[in-house]
Amino acid sequence: MSNESPSPTESTADHHHDVATPHATSASGPDFEPATAEELVTSKISPEEFPGEEYEDADYEDDDGEDAPLFKTVPNLPDLRKAGPLGLDHPLPAGRYGDRELSWMQFNERVLEQAEDPKLPLLERAWFTTIFTSNLDEFYMVRVAGLKRRIAAGIARTSASGLTPRQVLDGISERAQDLCARQAQFVQDELLPALADEGLRLRHWSNLSDAERDKLHGFFRKQIFPILTPLAVDPSHPFPYISGLSLNLAVVLRNPLTGKQHFARVKVPESLPRLVCIEHVTRAISPEDAIDSRQGASFVPIEDIIGAHLDHLFPGMEILEHHTFRLTRNEDLEVEEDDAENLLTAMEKELLRRRFGPAVRLEVAEGITPVVRAFLLAKLEIGADDVFTLPEPLDLTCLNELHDLDIRRLKYPGFVPATAHGLAEVESATPTDIFAAIRAGDILLHHPYDSFSTSVQHFVTTAAKDPRVRSIKQTLYRTSSDSPIVSALIEAAQSGKQVLAIVEIKARFDEDANIEWARQLERAGVHVVYGMVGLKTHCKLSMAVREEADGMHRYCHVGTGNYHPKTARGYEDLGLLTCDPDVAQDLTRLFNQLSGYAPRTSFHRLLVAPRTIRPGLIERIEREAANKQAGKEAYIGIKVNSLVDEAVTDALYRASQAGVSIDIVCRGICTIRAGVKGLSENIRVRSILGRFLEHSRIYAFANGGDHEVWIGSADLMHRNLDRRVEALINIKDPAMIAELYDLVRREASPSVPSWHLRRSGTWKRHQATKGGEPLDDIQDVLMAQANARMTGR
Repeated sequence: MSNESPSPTESTADHHHDVATPHATSASGPDFEPATAEELVTSKISPEEFPGEEYEDADYEDDDGEDAPLFKTVPNLPDLRKAGPLGLDHPLPAGRYGDRELSWMQFNERVLEQAEDPKLPLLERAWFTTIFTSNLDEFYMVRVAGLKRRIAAGIARTSASGLTPRQVLDGISERAQDLCARQAQFVQDELLPALADEGLRLRHWSNLSDAERDKLHGFFRKQIFPILTPLAVDPSHPFPYISGLSLNLAVVLRNPLTGKQHFARVKVPESLPRLVCIEHVTRAISPEDAIDSRQGASFVPIEDIIGAHLDHLFPGMEILEHHTFRLTRNEDLEVEEDDAENLLTAMEKELLRRRFGPAVRLEVAEGITPVVRAFLLAKLEIGADDVFTLPEPLDLTCLNELHDLDIRRLKYPGFVPATAHGLAEVESATPTDIFAAIRAGDILLHHPYDSFSTSVQHFVTTAAKDPRVRSIKQTLYRTSSDSPIVSALIEAAQSGKQVLAIVEIKARFDEDANIEWARQLERAGVHVVYGMVGLKTHCKLSMAVREEADGMHRYCHVGTGNYHPKTARGYEDLGLLTCDPDVAQDLTRLFNQLSGYAPRTSFHRLLVAPRTIRPGLIERIEREAANKQAGKEAYIGIKVNSLVDEAVTDALYRASQAGVSIDIVCRGICTIRAGVKGLSENIRVRSILGRFLEHSRIYAFANGGDHEVWIGSADLMHRNLDRRVEALINIKDPAMIAELYDLVRREASPSVPSWHLRRSGTWKRHQATKGGEPLDDIQDVLMAQANARMTGR
C-alpha cells in the first residue's frame, strides 16, 4: 500500500528468495518431506476448537464447511490428516507451508476488501482502491519480474510450499486477473456512483456539454498541447520506448492522400493533474468550493481530453481509433556490491538501467481492437497471459487526487497525536529538557498515537542544536523529501559535531532520494557510509553523545519504523528512548560494525540479524515449549508485517504441538498454516488493516511468568533474517513489558476487528459480535486514549 504506499511497498518482499532455504526445518524437527501427488488433494479437516479462547469452528472453515481450493489452476494445499499422526516425536508433515507469493495476493485482496467496505468514509475507500493498485504495480515490478527472470534463466526452483515456479506464476496471474476485474466492477458499480452522489462526478468527453467542451478546448491548447510529443511508428520512426507505469494512447491514423494506415503513440504527461476539474477550468473556483455547491464538481481524465484533440497533434490525418494502455516493467535492481568500487556510482548506473527493464504486464482499455492489441503485444514482447483488459480509466491511482481534496465529511475524523508520556512536560520547554526526561527513565513511543515530531524528531533536532552534544550517529532507510532529520544532521556537522549517517541507498524505490541525501550529507561534512557489503541496513537506530558534568552520556533511540515524519503520521510503529548503558554500548558497537570492521561484535540487549535474530527467537520459542511441558506459564505473541521463514515456522509448529498458546498478528504475507489438528491447533493468526498501516514488530514470551518482550525492525522473512542488518531490543521496564504483551493479546483477540486465517489457507473477515454488534476497532481505541491524554493535561 504501495500497502512502503501507506507505503504498501513494505509488504513486497525481496525478489531474490522464493525457495526453501537450509533453514527449512526446526532445530528439533526431522528433515523436510516433499508432498506426494496424493497429498495434494484437499478435503475437509475435522473441526477443533482452540484452547483458552471462545472460537467458532466456522471461523476456521470455508462458508460451505469444506476447505475449498484457493486457486483453480494450481494444486491445493495438502490435507495434513493424510500425513499420519502428528506429534512431537513425528516428522513435521509435507505441505506445512503456504506459498509466499500467493499469500501476498491474499493480503492485497484484504486491501481491496477495505475499499469495498461501505462503513468506511467514501474518500478513504477511494484511497484503499489506489493502494490496491499501487501494491499490485510494485508486486509485478519486483516479485513477478524476478520470478519471470529466474524461469527464463532456468534457475528458478520449487518453492517451500511445494509449488513449481510455473504453478506460482499461473496462480498469481489467475488471482491478479480476478482481483483486478473485481476492483473494476466495484469502482464502476459502487464507488463512482457514490462519489457522484456526493458531488464528485467522474465524466467522459462524450457526455460533456458544448459549453464545457469549449472551455476544455482552451485548456488543452494552453496547458496540455505544448508539452505533448506524438511519436509515429514507420520505417523511419522505430517503435518508441514505453516507460514503466506511464499512461499512453495508442493511435491508429490514415493518410487521406495515400490511404495508408499508421500507428502512433502519445504519452499522457505526468506533470499535469490526471483528473481535470471542469469548474476549476471554466469558473476558476476550487474543486472543494464546487463540490460544496449545489452543482457539484466534474472531473475529466486528462487522457479523454487528449483523445478528443488528436487532430491537433496529427493535422491532415484521419483519426481512426485510439486506446489507452499502460505498461509495467521489471524495475528490480541487481548490483554486484563485491565488484563495485563505489556503491553510490554503481547504484546510479543501475537505476538508469532499470528504466529499460523488460515488460512484465500490459493493461489495455476495454474496446481495444484485436489488431492494435496484437501490435502492442508484438512490439512490447509480452505474452497474452500478461495482458489485463479493464474499463477506463486505467491506473486507478488517479483517485488519490480526489482523496487529496479537503473534504472532511468524506474522510476519517481528524486526529492530532499526543506527546508521549514522559515527554509531555518538556514539550515546550528548553531543548535540553528532553535529555533530562530520558535520564529519568526509558520512554516507550507508540506512533502515530504518540507524536513523532515531539519525540523522535525533537530528539534528533535538539541533539543537533545542543552545544554539549559531541556526536550523533544515525541510520537512514527511508525519509521524507524535506526531511527535518537530515537537515538536523547537516546542521550538526556544520556546527562541528562528529556525525555519522548510515544511508541505505538500496532501499527499494527510494534509491534516487537516498543517493541525493547521501550527496548532501557528504558535502556538509557528515561521515556517510552505506552499511555492509551484501546486506541492507534496515535497523532503526539513533544515538547522541552528550558531555555532561559527570562525563559523557549516550542517548539512544531504537525503533520499528523509519525516520520519516510523513509516514510516521500514517504508520503504526514503536520506539524506545533510553540512556541505559547496556543499550548505549550495544548501539556503539553496532554503529562501529556498520562503519568499520568488527565481525565478532556481541550485544547485551540487542538481537542483530543476520547473526542472532533467527537463533535467538527459535531459542525462546523452544523455551516456551519446554516451559509448557514442565507445567510453567507458556505463551508466544508475535506481531509482524510478514511471516515466511521456515525455521521459525517449524519451531512454532513444535511449540504448538507441545501445547503452547500462540498468537500471531500478521498484516501481510503469512505462510504458516493455523488450526491444523496435531500441528497448529494452538496457533491463531490475525491480520489487521485499518486507517494506519500496522508496521511495528513485537515478540512476546511468557517465559515461565517472567514475561519477556522484544521490539525492532525485523520481520520473519529470509530477507530480514539473512540479507539485512536488523535489530531487536529487549524491553526491561515492567510497565512497558506489560503494555506490549497486552497489545499483542488484544490485537489477536476475537473482540477486535480483523481477518482470521483458516485451516484451508483462506482468510475470513471478523467485524461483529455474534449478535451483530460492531467490534471496537483497536486503532480507534488507541486514538481515543491519546485524545484523553491531550485533553487531560
